[in-house]
Amino acid sequence: MTQGREADVRIRDAGDRLDAPAQGTWTGHELGERATLVQFSSAFCQPCRATRRVLAEVAEMVPGVSHVEIDAEAELDLVRELRILKTPTVLVLDADGQVVLRATGQPRKVDVIAALGKAV
Repeated sequence: MTQGREADVRIRDAGDRLDAPAQGTWTGHELGERATLVQFSSAFCQPCRATRRVLAEVAEMVPGVSHVEIDAEAELDLVRELRILKTPTVLVLDADGQVVLRATGQPRKVDVIAALGKAV
């Protein structure tokens, strides 16, 4: 995501759902057919780097799952709208963009895979 560009993400249903624009992409990334792992990160966040690796590995392992990373500092309006209080924060979305899980801190791979069970 480029800095200063308005996010293409919109929230619906009191923060329970994230909608993609009509062209089927979300902030320049394809949404997962089955689920999407959305990570809010900041530049100097050490756990964010480890979280990025874990989520990318899981997205590669599980067919139909994508990983999207959002720079929290560049998207302050979105961060406020979603009430993101610390980084990393991970949202697990189902295929319809419904938030099925929200977690903060560095996740373990096994926990991410278990969370995807709720989304798919």
